[in-house]
Amino acid sequence: MATIEYEPVIGLEVHAQLRTRTKVFCRCPAAFGAPPNTHVCPTCLGLPGALPALNREAVAMAVRAGLALGCTIRRVSRFARKNYFYPDLPKGYQISQFDEPLCEDGSLDVPMPDGTTRTVGIERAHMEEDAGKNIHGGVASQGLSLVDLNRAGVPLLEIVGRPDIRSAVEAAEYLRQLRAALMFVGVNDGNLEAGSFRCDANVSVRPRGSSAFGTRVEIKNINSFRFVQRAIEWEVAHQVATVSAGGRVAQVTKTWDDVEGRCNVLRKKEGSDDYRYFAEPDLPPLTVSDAFVDAVRAAPQSLPAARRARYTRDLGLSDNDAKVLTEHPALAGFFEALADRTGDPKRAANWVCNAVKTGFASDGLDATFPVTLEQMAGLFARMDDGTLSGKLAKDVYAQLAGTGDTVDAVIARNGWRVVTDASAIEAECRAVLDANPRQVAAYRGGKRALLGFFKGEVMKRTGGRADPKVLDAVIAALLDA
Repeated sequence: MATIEYEPVIGLEVHAQLRTRTKVFCRCPAAFGAPPNTHVCPTCLGLPGALPALNREAVAMAVRAGLALGCTIRRVSRFARKNYFYPDLPKGYQISQFDEPLCEDGSLDVPMPDGTTRTVGIERAHMEEDAGKNIHGGVASQGLSLVDLNRAGVPLLEIVGRPDIRSAVEAAEYLRQLRAALMFVGVNDGNLEAGSFRCDANVSVRPRGSSAFGTRVEIKNINSFRFVQRAIEWEVAHQVATVSAGGRVAQVTKTWDDVEGRCNVLRKKEGSDDYRYFAEPDLPPLTVSDAFVDAVRAAPQSLPAARRARYTRDLGLSDNDAKVLTEHPALAGFFEALADRTGDPKRAANWVCNAVKTGFASDGLDATFPVTLEQMAGLFARMDDGTLSGKLAKDVYAQLAGTGDTVDAVIARNGWRVVTDASAIEAECRAVLDANPRQVAAYRGGKRALLGFFKGEVMKRTGGRADPKVLDAVIAALLDA
C-alpha cells in the first residue's frame, strides 16, 4: 500500500511591540523591567470611568511598519473589543482591530538557506494593546500565581502572515527577516527575551498536491527562532502520524515545552465568534490622512532586502556576506562606516563578518562591538602601507579587541612589523630548504604544490612577519635555481 506524502502548511502571527515611550491608550511608560505593577493607571487597569486616548506615535510606527512590508494603509480603520477572560487582562477585553485593520495585503521576501527566495504574503498588520503577564510559581512568588500589569496597554502591531510557509526552516527564516525589517525601520527592538517580539504558529498538514487546508493547530507565544523551528517540526510530525494512522487532528491551542521537547495542549482553539467582537464604543474610527502617510513614508529608512541588493550589486559582496551584515542595523551601520572610511567594501565585509561579528553583542537595538571604527581603520592603514601582513593583522586584532589600544601601540609592544629585507628572508628560506631536502627534491621533480608548504614554514620561522611578495620571489628563485 502506497504511503500518502503530506506537506506542512504554516502561517505565523507575530506580536511586535512598538517602540513608543508610553502605552497605546494612556500616558504610562511602556519601558520594560520596572518593578511589578508600577507602570499602571486607571486606564490600563480598566477601572470604571477611565477612557482610552490613542497614542499618535504608535499609529505612525504602525504605518511605518506597514509601508516597510508593502501593505496598503487603510485611511479609515476601526478598533474593536476582543472579549475573553484571563487574569492578565484587567478589562475583560482587549482593544484590538478586527475587520477593518490599519494595514493589509503586504509581503516579505525571505532569502532561504539554499539560495532561493520565498515571498511570504502578509494578510494584515493591525494595532492592539498588550495584556499583562502572569507569573506562576517560583521562589519570588512563593508558589503563587501573580499578575504584573506593567505590560498591559503597551502598543502592539500584530502581523498576520498568510499560510505560504512550507517548512519549519522557512518559518524560522521568515521570523528572522521580519524582525530585521522592523528593527531597521526603528519600530521594534527585536528583543525576544523581553517578549517584545513573539510569535504564534498556525500549523496544519495536507496530502501533497492538495489545495484544501487541514485542521489548524495554534502554538502560542514562542519567543525564540530555535523554539519556533523545533515546535513546528514536532507538531508537523505529530499531525502526520495522527492522520496516517486514520485519526483526526483536533483544533486546539498548544504551547511549546522545550524541556520535554514537545507541544502540550493548552485549550480548545477559539474562533472569531468566541471573542464576540464589537466596535470599541470609547474610540472613534482611526482616520489617517494622505499627508500623514506621506510624512511617514518620507522618513529615511533602508530595509534589509534593499541593503542586501545594494551590497551585492554595487559593492560586489557575496550573498552570504550581505545576509550576515543585515542581521542587525548596528552591524550594517558599522560595516558601511568602515567601507566608506577605507574605500574597500570587500575587505570591510570580510573583517566584519569573520572577526568583528564574533565579539558583537546586541540587546534589542542597542549593540556593543569588540573594536572601534578608528581601530579598524588603523588596522587597514597598516596593512596598506606594508607594516602588517594579513597574518600579523589578525594577531594585532586579537590584542585590540576589548581594549582602548591603538594599532601602532600593539605593533610597537610586540615588535610586529613585516620583514621586507630580502637578504633576511633569503636566510630563512635557505634554512627551510636545508631542513627539508626530500620536499625540495619532490618539488623539483614536479610536485609544484609543495610551494605552499615552503612558504608556510618560512612564515612560521618569521612569526608571520615575512613580506608575502618578497617571500614569493625569493623562495621561487631558490627552488628553481
